[in-house]
Amino acid sequence: MPPLNALRAFEVAGRALNFSKAASELHVTPAAISHQIKSLEETLGVKLFHRLNRSLQLTEAGQVLLPGIRRGFANLSAAVERVQSQSDWESLTISAPPAFGAKWLIPRIVDFRNDHPGIQVRIDPSLEAVDPAREAVEVAIRFGQGNYPGLQVDHLLAQQVIPVCSPALLHSDPPLKSTSQLIRHTLIHFDSPSEDPDWPTWEEWLLANGITQINPHRGPHFTSPNFTMQAVLAGQGVALMPTLVVEDEIANGRLVQPFPQPYPGQFGYYALTRRDRLEEHPVAAFRRWLIAEASKA
Repeated sequence: MPPLNALRAFEVAGRALNFSKAASELHVTPAAISHQIKSLEETLGVKLFHRLNRSLQLTEAGQVLLPGIRRGFANLSAAVERVQSQSDWESLTISAPPAFGAKWLIPRIVDFRNDHPGIQVRIDPSLEAVDPAREAVEVAIRFGQGNYPGLQVDHLLAQQVIPVCSPALLHSDPPLKSTSQLIRHTLIHFDSPSEDPDWPTWEEWLLANGITQINPHRGPHFTSPNFTMQAVLAGQGVALMPTLVVEDEIANGRLVQPFPQPYPGQFGYYALTRRDRLEEHPVAAFRRWLIAEASKA
């Protein structure tokens, strides 16, 4: 690429068609503009201007080059302006499970952004174990039983974990209408991506309901809630899922809860924050808003 100063001198001179005016705009001498244009022409191997007695005209090569150079400098200026305008922003990165983010957080966070226009919010949809103490995440929202040592833990929403399946399984052969008939159906496992020991499992559910004749590990295992949901909707078996994840599908009849027994444990969504960052403005503002919103649910 030719030197940026030479390209800038050409852009201004091509717009003004006058070396003196270009020099005045760039706060240099006309001789400096002339030198930059000559250097650029030598680099490109073409003439860019017809030098007349008291004016300039762009050559054919100059007419081809000028629009692209002008667009290039306009893009550079716009990029610099964006960076300068963002220098006053405070950033906030939130990590949240996809279902919580899509169904609960996204519909509400517009109010937070309206109330705090100076905070630039970034939401990372993730189920992985996120440690705010080591990663570039200010607030991590996680599903579990609240056991997160070393962090500020705020309970947001209580959740039941319930068995769900396609309504087609209720009338299949064999039908699925009681826990005793579960032995003839497939268990679908939604495993913790981070191997959380408190994560709900079929083994604990079966044990709590006195069912010992079923292998609690048989059936397909998924760490993606989307894959798990698709398998259940397709009628491939029964899964244990948090109520927030399946409430819409149950409401519209695409899924049913075949048995009333929920998972034997207290689960919920929790906000995790480093204790040494609680007083930082974007973190404190978001945490106050998040807890207040959750209290309305």
